Amino acid sequence: MIEIKIPTPGESISEVEMATWFVANGDIVEKDQEIAEIESDKATLTLVADEGGKIQILVQEGETVAVGSVACTIDTSFSAAAKEAPKTEEAPKEKEAAAAPGTNEEPAKESKTVVTESYKDVKVSPVARKLMEEYHLSMEDVLSGLHRLSKKDIQAVADLPREVNPFLPVRAAGVRSAERKKMSNLRKKLSQRLVSVKNETAMLTTFNEVDMSEVIALRKKYQKNFVEKHDIKLGFMSFFTKAATEALKEYPMVNSMIDGEEIVTPDYADIAIAVQTPKGLMVPVIRNAEAMGLAEIEKKLMELANKARTGKISLDEMTGGTFTITNGGVFGSLLSTPIINPPQSGILGMHNIVERPVAVNGKVEIRPMMYIALSYDHRIIDGKDSVSFLVKIKELIENPQKMLLAGYDPERLLLDL
Repeated sequence: MIEIKIPTPGESISEVEMATWFVANGDIVEKDQEIAEIESDKATLTLVADEGGKIQILVQEGETVAVGSVACTIDTSFSAAAKEAPKTEEAPKEKEAAAAPGTNEEPAKESKTVVTESYKDVKVSPVARKLMEEYHLSMEDVLSGLHRLSKKDIQAVADLPREVNPFLPVRAAGVRSAERKKMSNLRKKLSQRLVSVKNETAMLTTFNEVDMSEVIALRKKYQKNFVEKHDIKLGFMSFFTKAATEALKEYPMVNSMIDGEEIVTPDYADIAIAVQTPKGLMVPVIRNAEAMGLAEIEKKLMELANKARTGKISLDEMTGGTFTITNGGVFGSLLSTPIINPPQSGILGMHNIVERPVAVNGKVEIRPMMYIALSYDHRIIDGKDSVSFLVKIKELIENPQKMLLAGYDPERLLLDL
């Protein structure tokens, strides 16, 4: 009998919440199988079975427990192999009983009914039906073979139109209902942090707009070559991350933070990128982004975003950022005032790209435009620095070649001006 204990998500965390069990009490689990998820106010961790055997759950979903407590036990005298043993023993008996007496012929396989009366409303594709007939499987065999339904499976059925999905209940006219569920530790911590930022900082937001024509043209021209070489798509976030690192070098106060009665100004740029996950908003950090190229930024961002969305991200990967970027544009936001991610002093907000008329050299042209916003702590960042920082971002995005030259104009650099 072995014990599976609650691991620590990080320093200063003494309690966690048991979020989800992937197995039921009494199930036979295999070694290294993921069996549960625990959630703290900073990260989500997965519990893994150290050995195979029969599981006994000691902590229920939604229960708050101390770090180091025993979540479950596993009786290793049971094994997954033992679970399959009866099937291998029954096969010869069935074959012997089915053989006709006095003949040497092999008994013909009995073809099962693919779809029984109980499951006549279940939709089966022609390819799936043919495969079920080939393997002599009934609908009961297929459905009982599913270990558990995922959120994706349930959502796929729920999203079907009512005429296609007869399982959805018909809501009676005038019925009023409300769902009530417990707030997760992660959501509670996020709520506390957002309120504290409003109360403890002198937050102000400044805005500008960016012509995205050059970046869009660059992506369109080189996207295929970029994917072939780096095996990842070139997105907008890498351009803004790179532009932010160059702008932070010129305006280091935007990269600063308050520590007691001191102002700390790092000489590096650890850029935190806000990522929406099923568990809530998470902000993984790209370390030393100022030393990375666009491909490196894209790869690191993809790695961290996937970890965040699947609950595999560590606490270290979400702490220590010096500046944050958030992109509400992916959800269609035209304009917003992002909230600072403490103890940082600045956050850049990206928004939706919209084609609209603008004046270019005295003429009206239709250009793909994006509003950008910088929320900052006015206690240490002056208006001049904040506005100039945003203007620098605009300049670099509208002339992306300048990012290669640390933000300098190539013509002025050539002329030593």
